[in-house]
Amino acid sequence: MVVDTIEAAREAFARQAWGDAYALLAARGPLEAEDLERLAVAAYLVGRNDESAQAWERAHLACARLRDPDRAARYAFWLAFTLLLRGDMGQAGGWLARATRLVDEAGIECAARGYLHVPAGLQALEGGDPSTAHALANDIVDVATRSGDADLLALGVLLRGQASLAQGETAGGMKLLDEVMVAVATGEVSPIPAGIVYCAVIEACMDVFDVRRAAEWTEALERWCAAQPDLVPYRGQCLVHRSQVLQAHGAWAEAAVEAEHARRRLAEPAHPALGLALYQQGELLRLRGEFADAERAYRAASDQGREPAPGLALLRLAEGRAEAAVAAVRRMVEESRGQLTLPTMLAACVEIMVGSGDIEAARAAADELTTTVSGGSSPLLHAISDYATGAVLVAEGDAAAALASLRRAYAEWRDLEMPYDAARARVQIGLACRALGDQDSADIEIDAARDTFDRLGARPDLAGVERLLGREERRRPAQLTDRECEVIRLVAAGKTNREIAGVLVISEHTVGRHLQNIFMKLGLSSRAAATAYAYEHGLV
Repeated sequence: MVVDTIEAAREAFARQAWGDAYALLAARGPLEAEDLERLAVAAYLVGRNDESAQAWERAHLACARLRDPDRAARYAFWLAFTLLLRGDMGQAGGWLARATRLVDEAGIECAARGYLHVPAGLQALEGGDPSTAHALANDIVDVATRSGDADLLALGVLLRGQASLAQGETAGGMKLLDEVMVAVATGEVSPIPAGIVYCAVIEACMDVFDVRRAAEWTEALERWCAAQPDLVPYRGQCLVHRSQVLQAHGAWAEAAVEAEHARRRLAEPAHPALGLALYQQGELLRLRGEFADAERAYRAASDQGREPAPGLALLRLAEGRAEAAVAAVRRMVEESRGQLTLPTMLAACVEIMVGSGDIEAARAAADELTTTVSGGSSPLLHAISDYATGAVLVAEGDAAAALASLRRAYAEWRDLEMPYDAARARVQIGLACRALGDQDSADIEIDAARDTFDRLGARPDLAGVERLLGREERRRPAQLTDRECEVIRLVAAGKTNREIAGVLVISEHTVGRHLQNIFMKLGLSSRAAATAYAYEHGLV
């Protein structure tokens, strides 16, 4: 009877019925080391982390008694690695030290030695030392090749690809990630490392702005999870990535549903990806104009270790708090230098500096963004750079030059099927056409963008284009006089006090007095804040 139960458990494990395998194995004992490994894997995949840890420990001790240091060390590694994924750093470190001692004392070349390089490689990568990570990845691949260990080989190639991306070798890095995904998709890799690879590759695709690959591998991950109904660990993070892809393609309602599903799955117990899910919710809320809820989501993401950048800074700009947005984005750009997130921060910097009226700073950020993405092959990165350059040229008054960059950005975003970003490019194209006196073309571009914003539910953008199309009356704040409204509009247009005095035929002293009154009445402290207020409240 016991033999029949064990065979049934092994058969359930082979067909990836993790719940059945766990229940059958957990109900029987004692188990051999191989069945303890199956129990540990099945328990982990159905979300029973404590039971999984206990099974790994028992498997390790069983192999230690059998004087099998390779397997004993490998089981200790997987125990440590799953503890690391849960954030239990102290226990994980202890088990890694034990595994290292076993391999060193045995003095043998074995697969376990390669596995023990994996945490060190990840630590080097996260610590900003991709060259060390790359060297360790090469060692892992060598050990895996000699030992014929497919799981270890997948982890080694994954780390090699991640290190290549971190070193700026985008094309080579993506080829390595595609290679490891082929091994996963063909079933050569066992479930725990397969799930790790899926999530890591999709995250890398998002980091290097490869939306097409991210969408492809997200769908593959979804199918992989769906084929294993009892699978728990990777579903939440899978949903976050799916939400990001849906957002990019304009399916915002579906993206919001997936983000909420991800938040719920990752919340109990708190998963390291919970902050990512909360940040994604904040992004969708901000784009829809639900600013208070967006701020709560960003703060919750921060509490879970995900810095809310650049979303919170862009939220501050949308709220008219330009000074806070400027301070935040300057810090974020400096902290992102040398990292994959730099283009995102520079793009946000351009938007915030243009919005706050600091065109010189916007130009510097746009130029740095162009330099950063030059030579790369990502269509999305080139679209972001072209849009930033075009927006700055519009702000600088060079509408003719702006059109070339903006039309490239629009075409690239259209090809990538990213309607929101394409619509934003059309707004800037419309502004450029208007500046060149082509009002009909301007109206066509801006009206088309308006339809897209309306369909998506992008309320802040929709309000902006309504003003541009003249469908929203300018509103005079009750506390401002007509003359003060004229002054703040000219400030928002980038005019100096002397230029304002010339336009209104008043003295510079009078302009200064009007500005002091405006600042006092509206609770503002700078021209940048006044500019943001004017745009936010429909005065321009």
